Amino acid sequence: MESINIDAETLAYIKSESEFSQARLKGFLEIVMGLITGHNMHLLSFDEIVEKLRLTQSTYKGLQDIPLDHIAGSTGRYEDFTRHFLPRTGDRRDKERWRNIYTLAATGKGFPPIDVYKVDQVYFVKDGNHRVSVARKLGWPTIQAYVTELPSSISLEPDVAPRELLIKEECAYFLEQTHLDQTRPDSKHHIDFTELGGYRNLLHHIELHRNLLSLLLASAPAQPKLPVSLPETAADWYDNVYLPISAAVRTLGVISHFPNRSETDLYMWLIQHQAELREQHDLAKLQLSEIVQEFLTHLRKEE
Repeated sequence: MESINIDAETLAYIKSESEFSQARLKGFLEIVMGLITGHNMHLLSFDEIVEKLRLTQSTYKGLQDIPLDHIAGSTGRYEDFTRHFLPRTGDRRDKERWRNIYTLAATGKGFPPIDVYKVDQVYFVKDGNHRVSVARKLGWPTIQAYVTELPSSISLEPDVAPRELLIKEECAYFLEQTHLDQTRPDSKHHIDFTELGGYRNLLHHIELHRNLLSLLLASAPAQPKLPVSLPETAADWYDNVYLPISAAVRTLGVISHFPNRSETDLYMWLIQHQAELREQHDLAKLQLSEIVQEFLTHLRKEE
């Protein structure tokens, strides 16, 4: 009987049929589990991130090997794949494209680098969604990409959730108004809310601090009566109010009393409840920083 010779490329193409079917089924299950657990498993939209984080500048970084598990978004086809780049569509042309790319990769012929945008730790595909999908299916750790970076003062990770994006949107507006990312770069690591509305309330608090500064300057002799800008106020507030209080919180380890909350959450709570704290702890004559110290010490004694 005459043997049939099938070359490696044909074998890879034949195998690509089942590989695509498995990937698509896994993608379907990922979306279903996301609905059950309340986690959005769609790709991040690059345009939405640019708008929410108020990104305006970009820098071309050239050809790089980038980690595949940090690619979590796309510029235009974010509805065709899951967050892990599993195919969601059964469109014949998309399927054929996926299979052809798989065949090239599986036979060692390879394919051209993809094009991506980078925002903090996350990459967004400009060109090459199917190549990323195939590479992840094959278990590659990295992929070659032409990278254009958009600098951001907001931290962004591949597993960011929709609610977290809303908080980051608030943070972007807060930084746009206060310029703390420029005047106090370390504030990025210290100011971090876990709930919506935190940055908005903090901005209001800094506005009140500006009124106090203006009154102090107005009463000071031989001082120019110039209006205090919001960025100047924010820097003064950060140095003389926020850092001392957050340092007291950190030193006493009181954050352990507030699981799933940050030091900034606790700071805002203390600010909003300072009147009650003064009354309950008989601290009428103390300044806020002293109130915080007394309150936190009280919590430690209750352990």
